[in-house]
Parts: sequence; structure tokens; C-alpha cells
Amino acid sequence: MNKGFDNNKYIQLQSEKIKERIRLFHGKLYLEFGGKLVDDFHASRVLPGFEPDVKLKILEKLREDAEVIFCINANDIEKKKMRADYGITYDTEVFRLIRKLQELNIQINSVVITLYNGQNEVQKFMEKLKKKNIRTYLHTYTKGYPTDIDTIVSDEGYGANPYIETEKPLVVVTAPGPGSGKLATCLSQLYHEYKQKKQVGYAKFETFPVWNLPVKHPLNMAYEAATADLNDKNMIDYFHLDHYQITATNYNRDLELFPVLKTILYKITKKDLYHSPTDMGVNVVKDCITNLNIVEKASKEEIIRRYYEALATEKIKDLPNDMSQRIKLLMNELHIDTKDRKVSVCALEKKEKEKRHVAAIELKDHQIITGKKTNILMPLSSMLLNAIKVLTNIPDDVDLISPNVLKPMMALKKKYFRKTEYALDLKEVLLALSICSATNPVVSKAMKNIEKLNGCDAHGTYLFPQEELNILKNLGIHITMENSFYEE
Repeated sequence: MNKGFDNNKYIQLQSEKIKERIRLFHGKLYLEFGGKLVDDFHASRVLPGFEPDVKLKILEKLREDAEVIFCINANDIEKKKMRADYGITYDTEVFRLIRKLQELNIQINSVVITLYNGQNEVQKFMEKLKKKNIRTYLHTYTKGYPTDIDTIVSDEGYGANPYIETEKPLVVVTAPGPGSGKLATCLSQLYHEYKQKKQVGYAKFETFPVWNLPVKHPLNMAYEAATADLNDKNMIDYFHLDHYQITATNYNRDLELFPVLKTILYKITKKDLYHSPTDMGVNVVKDCITNLNIVEKASKEEIIRRYYEALATEKIKDLPNDMSQRIKLLMNELHIDTKDRKVSVCALEKKEKEKRHVAAIELKDHQIITGKKTNILMPLSSMLLNAIKVLTNIPDDVDLISPNVLKPMMALKKKYFRKTEYALDLKEVLLALSICSATNPVVSKAMKNIEKLNGCDAHGTYLFPQEELNILKNLGIHITMENSFYEE
């Protein structure tokens, strides 16, 4: 893979930038961690060379000075809100993140449950945290927010929330997803700290948008595409431009919130800490980009992927086409189209020729391998088998799955599963391969080459079942699909 981003440099510079901000505030900083703490696959796709868990490595580097507070919205617990990319609930994600941090010996301070109003599921969540010896705090809706500043910054507002005891110079406030109350938790802590005459600060760490790249740079536009469901829009930070006469990129929600946030911060600290939302940020992404051309190309490819994803979501959930239209406008601005995604064009051409559903994958050497629906295999299964044959230099007419394994599996499906489709799906093929690999060294060698599919682009001519999509994500394959169901 051609890299356009220096991950090691990022770890070094970002750690130094955070330490610099800690020093600015007399040795105590509340740092709001936006975006994904781990598994930031969007960033790794648009910034080739960026490692998905780099934020963990930055925290590990700052481990001696850092502790972490998790926030989760009580309504998200109650409604069992899901993290779409993994299909797990936000409360489950909190436990997953806690475990990852504990494995690195990064101190977990507590979990704050925000907007608490007696939701039933919250108590069950708190009991699970208690069993793991994790402190829990309940924060309710902030009285007076967002207009009555005098009430917000008072014992009735932020003061009504319990104070969280912290001991490290850096307090990272993070969450399983957006809308979890990270900012309100930071500000509540600032109120309590200043009431105790302690001088502390607040800053924000988000990967995107990149403040010192243009609003219409493909990297920033890819962020817009990724947040099309939130209707985020990149904008020039007019506060920054007015104060510094320097053009900076930010996004609509931060710009809309800044006047309120600036007033609250002044009310708490009696100081003008920041003159713009860009001032609050500490990210150094641009300084670590080594090849803008590679990043621009990767960003454009990601926008097309996001367009396909939006179309699929709208089809499956029967939603209006708002998301896909927003992304299509971005594509129009960049003069890109789905036809620029070579693997999807190839899949559609193959489908037209074969008159059946097809899946295609582009290998690292840009060779495109296809797989079609057969009586035995579903398209993804066929594609995977063909791809690992090519990677292992196995002739096309060699069967990787032994008939002794295949026949009983097919018979079992036909007799007991009562499906209209008996061809083997991706999960079943992987299981069959693992069985055959125990006795066949050729299959064993081919199985090892599945790892080489990580980072490859693939496309299918219909909407795949979620179980198969999850497998593809675990394999690291960047899949897109046409927005039609199998039988259509």
C-alpha cells in the first residue's frame, strides 16, 4: 500500500501537542476525545498509513499523565442504540473500550451516565459496572441550557452534577458515539474545579475536519460524506478568520455552539480562553501527511463508498434519499462518479454478461477477481475462493472444498434449514475451508492468504445479508453494494 500519512510522526507530534496544552492550563486539562477512540477505519481509509487504533497508542504514550472518563447518554442505554459498524449497543461498546484501555494499563476513572431521568435500563448497566469496580456518576439535564447562562453556570446547573475526583494532569473524556454528553461533562468538571479555586483547562481532540486544509479539500469532504446522516457541513471558521485573519476549516455544529460555549467558559473561568472553535482543537493531522495526492485519491474513493453505503441504508430502512443526495452533491463538486470505482463497474459488467448476481474484489496488484452465483456457492463465497486461488497460484479447476465436506453440508441445508437458497454463504465456506485445511496442505496455504484481502475493495450486485457484511468487515475488505435486494 502506498502511504500518504506518517503514523509514527503523528503519535509523536500529537502527544507533544497535548502536553503543550496541558502546560498552557497550569498542568491540568480536560480533553474531549471526539470521533472513534479505537477502530477508526474511516481515518485509515482516507489517510493511508493511519493506523485505526492510533489514538490508543497516543494515550499509551501519555499513560503516566492520563486517566479516562467515559460518557454515555441514558437514552442510548434505554433504546439500546447500536454502533452501526459493529452492530453492538453503546453500553456494550463502553465495556469493550474499557477492556482495551485496561489491557494497556491506562487508568479508567469512571463512567458518567448523562441526561439521566430514571430510565429503567440504566440501573442494570450500573450494576454491571459495579461488578467490574468501575465508578459511576449520574448527570441530569443541565437546567437553563442553552440560553440561561447564569443558571447553567450555577449550583442549579453544572453544580447540580456530582463532582468527579481526578488526579492526573490529563483527563480524557470520551464516549461510544456522538451525543453522549462529553462536552457537558467537561464543563461540569470545570465549574466544580474553578469553584475550588483550581486552574484547569478544556480542549478538543478530533481528527476531522482538518483545520488547516481547505473546506473543499477531498479529505474534509470525505468527512462530510461520513457524517451525512448528521447533516454536518464543513465551513470556514469565521470566528478564527475575524480574530486572526487566518482561514481555518471547521464544521457547522461547532460554529453554531461556539458563542454559547465561549460565554460559558468565560463565566466559569473569568478568562477568554479561546477566540474560535479552531482554537480549542489540538489535532496535527496535516503536519503528518506525507503525500497529498495519495490522500486526495483515497478520500475520493471513500466518498464513493459512502454514497453506495447511503443508498443501501436508505433502501433497507425505507428512508428518503437525503443522505445519498448530500453525498452525490459532494461527488459532483469533485467530478467523481460510481464509474470511477473500477471494481463496481467490473461486477456490473460481469452480471450483465452472466445474467446472475456477482461479487468482485480488486487485489493489491489491481487485478480484479469475480465470483458468480452457482448452485453450490453464493457470489461472495465464489469470489473469496477465486481470490485466494489466484493469491496461492492454484489452478481454477482445483476444488478447495472436498466433496466429502461439501455434500453433507448441502444435504443438511436442504433437509433442515428450510431455506429457498441452498448455496453456501460466506460463513459456511470459511467453515468448510477450515475443516479441509486440517488434512489438505494446499487448502491450508490458501487459507493463510485470506489475510492478503485486508484493505482490498469489493463490490456486489445486490444487498448482502448483515452476517456476511460483518465477516467482510472483520476481514478488512471494503465492500460496497448495489441498492437492490437479491430477488429484485
